[in-house]
Amino acid sequence: MTDPRIAQLETQLAALTQEVTLLRDVQAIRTLHHTYGYCMDKWLFKEIVDLFAEECELRFLNGIWRGKAGARRLYSWTEGAYGPRDGMLSEHVIAQDIVHVAPDRSRAWGRFRAFLQMGTHERYREDFPPAFRDCFWEGGVHENEYVLENGVWKIALFNYRLTFQAPYAGGWARSPDEPIMIAPWRGTYPAVPNGPDELREQPAQWPRAAFMPFHYPHPATGKPMAEGI
Repeated sequence: MTDPRIAQLETQLAALTQEVTLLRDVQAIRTLHHTYGYCMDKWLFKEIVDLFAEECELRFLNGIWRGKAGARRLYSWTEGAYGPRDGMLSEHVIAQDIVHVAPDRSRAWGRFRAFLQMGTHERYREDFPPAFRDCFWEGGVHENEYVLENGVWKIALFNYRLTFQAPYAGGWARSPDEPIMIAPWRGTYPAVPNGPDELREQPAQWPRAAFMPFHYPHPATGKPMAEGI
């Protein structure tokens, strides 16, 4: 006769193994996304593209890029420049991460805040295109999705929405309602070499009200967050 305590222990072990596996997944996704921020600091775009799944989608400003080829096009916005450059500040602080993994590990979701300090030093201004010379702050929110690819978590959906951009000299009281540095795309690929596969309506940014929907319900009530907005 089988001791019921053994079956109980086996059940508990399976539950704990599942819990530990999901916790490790959460940590792996946090590491993945924070690595994205560190690579953006130093314009390591080749390494950034490697963070994406083969069948990925990227949503940024007024465009949608699809697949690894689309990711490569989007991250060519520096006109071929790669790696750190004298005079360029491109600091990306990634914080407030909230990550959820599906019980079957088929998908994961992450919400992250980004805070950027961007611009060029006055001694190096002439080394950069005019659009890169402004010094500004930027805030935004990522609502990304992730998949396991050959046992490694990668970005399946990159969904970044600007909250605000503000000139360093004037602050957010003088924020433009159009992006600084990177202009919205006026066409799609291949007519525009680094263009998106599809154009979309550009999300609002400060001073207009901006809101990125939450991928998860209210943690205390279980109801959808900001329902009706």
